[in-house]
Parts: sequence; structure tokens; C-alpha cells
Amino acid sequence: MSQHIEYRGRFAPSPTGALHFGSMVAAVGSYLQARQQGGRWLVRMEDLDPPRETPGAAAAILRALERFGLHWDEHVLYQSQRSEVYRTALQGLSAQGRVYACGCSRREIAANAIAGRYGPIYQGMCRDGLAKDKQPRALRVLTHDTPISFDDALLGHFEQRIESEIGDFVVRRADRLFAYQLAVVVDDAEQHITEVVRGADLLDNTPRQIHLQRLLGVPTPRYAHLPVAVTVDGQKLSKQTGAASIHEQRPQTVLVQVLRFLNQQPPRELVDAQLDELWHWAITHWRLEQVPRKNQPASLFQT
Repeated sequence: MSQHIEYRGRFAPSPTGALHFGSMVAAVGSYLQARQQGGRWLVRMEDLDPPRETPGAAAAILRALERFGLHWDEHVLYQSQRSEVYRTALQGLSAQGRVYACGCSRREIAANAIAGRYGPIYQGMCRDGLAKDKQPRALRVLTHDTPISFDDALLGHFEQRIESEIGDFVVRRADRLFAYQLAVVVDDAEQHITEVVRGADLLDNTPRQIHLQRLLGVPTPRYAHLPVAVTVDGQKLSKQTGAASIHEQRPQTVLVQVLRFLNQQPPRELVDAQLDELWHWAITHWRLEQVPRKNQPASLFQT
């Protein structure tokens, strides 16, 4: 008799500003995928990078989620409070001989890197040990060129040769802050996340995370990468590209716009419905297979 595994999903915003339409797409998509399957939906605050954070943004994000009826099931996890957990994981990688110190500055890395489809490819200058004139800065994880692949629930088969397409990547930065790739893997494992539903801008990060999952001996969740809301000229909607906060907007209006963006075709009258009624319709009618595979301009769905 097979044991039922509870669905566990999550939304993991970075507190660099208020929620905007693009971040609501990820929040709503992950929430509906969890709720329709009778699962749990968690919120994790990815506050690993204090220089980029906006004071008060984390609390404002949580208030906005509550105002929109996006209620999470367990305590909010703050990455800024989990340094010891990440340090333990890093020690485990080090004990396997999988990490090494890199003494290269950003300028040196840029000067030696090869341009790749996912950005500059690190050429492993410190892989065989630091030069005598260098001090350790970042810590990098050893990679290999055996293809790492997975089948995305929306975008299909994706494959990456990390060594030749990315290079050995950072797991602890030169400023001694833990890198996103390590933290997200450790947290997904500890929170027993069964499926990651997030924006397609993070698709090419996934093989790196699978690589770390295998090294750390933790499960690999399923993945579904949603289309990204972009500007008319194709840039990801963000604070930097002038995305408006959803803070002051009417929840029903924004949610209907997000559902239309995700091709869920909500009835027009839901704009005037109570929030509970809107969510009941959205959960009942949620179809992941109807979600578009391509990024779309947010302006087409906002009024």
C-alpha cells in the first residue's frame, strides 16, 4: 500500500521592495497549485542580502499577502536567522572535498570569464589552489559536465552542463554571506517542499540546485516555472523597471488580472465578488496546464 505524501509548496519573496504584479503571479500560482491539491502553502522570506533590502519590506509583504487572502500554513521562515543551518551544510560539502576557496576579484572573474547563454562562465582559476598572491574570498562548489536535467511541469525537459555552461558557482560570498543557491536547497529540504512553483527567470538556476541536492543527499522536488510578467520591451517587471506596488490596489481587481495573466479565464463578475468567493472559484478551476509557456507583458492584463 503506497503512502500518501502531502503536497507542500512555498512562496519565497526577497524583501527588496513591495509586492508588484509580477511577484503576485508567483504567489498566486504557487498558492493555487498547493490549495487545489489539498496541500500546505508556506512563506519564506529570502532576506539573505541586507545591502539590497528595503527597511520594512518584509512586514509589508506579509501584510499584503494577508490583505489579498493569501494565508500561509506554518510560521514564516527568515533566511537571515538561519546562518548556522547553512554553515552546517557548507561544512558537509567541505568534508566531501566539494568546495574550495576562490581568491578572484569581480574584475578578475569578468576579465577571464567566457560569455555564455546564462551569463559569464567562471573558468576555474582557483580550482587547483590559490595563487601565492591571493587571499581566500568566496567559496565555490565543484561542478562537472555530466548533463543535469529535469522535466518541468510547464516548460518540459531542461538540461544543463553546469561546468561548461556556468562554471563552479559560489556557495558563500566574499562578504561571508551565504549564497542563494545553497540557502534555497537547504530550506526546501528542511521544509519538505514537494513542488517548487516560481517564475521562469529562475529556470536555469534549477540544475545548480539539483547538483547541491545530490551532494547534500536531500530530495529533489518537482518544478513548475510560471511565465514572467515583463514590460512592453521585454524586461522583467521589477522595482527597477518601474513596477507599481499592489499595496493600494483593490485585491479583487488585481487577483482577476493575475488569473487572466495565468490564462485561467475568470468570469468578469468576480471583480465584484467577496474575496472568499473569488478564491473558491480560483482553487476549484485552477488548471496548471492552461498557464502560458511564454513571458507576457503585464500591461496587457492590467487596467
